[in-house]
Amino acid sequence: MKKKLVGQVTAYFNEYFKSAPQYIFLSPGRINIIGEHVDYNDGFVLPAAINKYVCFAVSQSEDTKCTLIAKDLDETYTFDLNDTLVPVEQMWVNFFLGVLQQLKDRGFAMTGFNIVFSSTVPMGAGLSSSAAVECGFGYALNKIFSLGLSKEEIALIGQKSEHTFVGVNCGIMDQFASVFGKKNKVIKLDCNTLEYEYHNADFKEYALLLLDSKVKHTHLTSGYNDRRNEVEKGLAQLKAHYPEVKTFRDLNEAQVEAHKEELGDVIYRRCLFVVREIQRVLDAVAALEANDFAKLGDLMFKTHNGLSKNYEVSCEEIDFLVDAVRNDENVIGARMMGGGFGGCSINLVKKEAVNGLIERVSKEYKEKYNISLKAYKVKIAKGTTLYKA
Repeated sequence: MKKKLVGQVTAYFNEYFKSAPQYIFLSPGRINIIGEHVDYNDGFVLPAAINKYVCFAVSQSEDTKCTLIAKDLDETYTFDLNDTLVPVEQMWVNFFLGVLQQLKDRGFAMTGFNIVFSSTVPMGAGLSSSAAVECGFGYALNKIFSLGLSKEEIALIGQKSEHTFVGVNCGIMDQFASVFGKKNKVIKLDCNTLEYEYHNADFKEYALLLLDSKVKHTHLTSGYNDRRNEVEKGLAQLKAHYPEVKTFRDLNEAQVEAHKEELGDVIYRRCLFVVREIQRVLDAVAALEANDFAKLGDLMFKTHNGLSKNYEVSCEEIDFLVDAVRNDENVIGARMMGGGFGGCSINLVKKEAVNGLIERVSKEYKEKYNISLKAYKVKIAKGTTLYKA
């Protein structure tokens, strides 16, 4: 799959620019095993890079002219390095311009370049194709022009470009996972300090399967902002009772329970979810280290229940997908993944049962919603890298 992608991008570059690219880079999408909606609540997350990639074929140009070609969209964008960079209507272009602007702001000396890129990271499935583009591009320029940026700086530049040129106020998890990923390792990331550690994620007889609901409900943005306001309000109320508490990380379930009446039903449930989810990430790390996949799977189901009932960011279709595998003996864990209101469920399934499960759930989902389910078998892979044939 990887070789095929590299071959297609290289051939397209050859054909368009009448020369071979100087470099090939691969930048992966990501999954998050557990730790949802805690990146902005001072928690930990447990992401990993996956074997779905954005591939970039890159060469320096002779002057300050830059050409970007989105092979999958059959679109081209050209500009001059000395132009004033502003966001443009072609959304995909802004992922590049935002990163480039950060590098210009830092005063780096660069020449023009030619890029062809193509992706096997599905768009809109919550696998962070945007972070893969930003980080792959930042990584490529860092390599080509010897800018001396650290991996952490590349991730932060990707995040900031999304804030400034794309208008999405994202956390750091996606970019971090894309750059720092390692094969068969998950990253326990502290979203506050960016301290991180790797933990083994060789799932032995189990495989990771993503089931894409193919739905995206429009209240993703409004729902996300509402949740942020609700948990901030709840934390402020709880801090009044516990002066030593600075973040959700300092709270426990009993403290939240003690003020259930005062918080009111909605804010109580939001806070309860966050406190439990922060603890679940720590429990999941312990389960992985002990190769206790049944425990990990149980935590995934509990996260889904919390996201659906207490945090209320799931939707009917995703709940259906999780419920469809809940009593299947070959599935030990499943939950919605990402911001919510659509996207994918992530499932831990016995390897030999994967194809049968896809067939069964696809049929049930089609009958219920008349939507063709998309399934992605993924493996945990290494982060953004220079490809060597």
